[in-house]
Order: sequence, then C-alpha cells, then structure tokens
Amino acid sequence: MPLTIEEIQEQAKELASHFNGVTLERRVAFLVTEVGEVAQEVLSLSGAYNDADREAALQNLGLEMYDVLWNLCDLANMVGIDLDEAARRKIEINRQREW
Repeated sequence: MPLTIEEIQEQAKELASHFNGVTLERRVAFLVTEVGEVAQEVLSLSGAYNDADREAALQNLGLEMYDVLWNLCDLANMVGIDLDEAARRKIEINRQREW
C-alpha cells in the first residue's frame, strides 16, 4: 500500500525526534548532501563508473531518493508546512499553466 505525503511527513517527525538541535540551515545542508548522493547513483546508472552494478545502483538510488524526501519532509515540519496541501495547490497551479 503506497504511503501518502502526510504519512511520510509524520514518519519524518518521529525520526527527527532522535536528532536534537538540528537547525534549518543544517537540515538544508543535509538535504543538499542527499541530492548529491542521488546524483552519484545516477552517474553509476549512466555508466560513468565502469564497475557499477546496475541493480545495486538502482536500489541505492531509491534509498537516496527517500533520504531526499525525508529531509524535505523534516524541513517542512520544522517550518510548519503541510506538504500534502502544498502539493495540491501546486498541482492546481500547474494545471492552469500553458506549457
């Protein structure tokens, strides 16, 4: 059963309770670091590293993508943003755009 954004944001809140004193700036730094790890796995998939195991890179990519999502959810929690609602608003904005 798929998780909702709300459920992931709630899980981020629970996990974040184990980390004391993380500031907004540090959370953004962690987020950027995780995005870098996503890039690393994409490079592995694209053949940038000759010895890359494609299946392992795919699995690692998924895990790193989750880390990005978790950090983003924690950042939203820190500033009181409901990402589910923000996503709904942005989807509606995008529907009205001419691309």
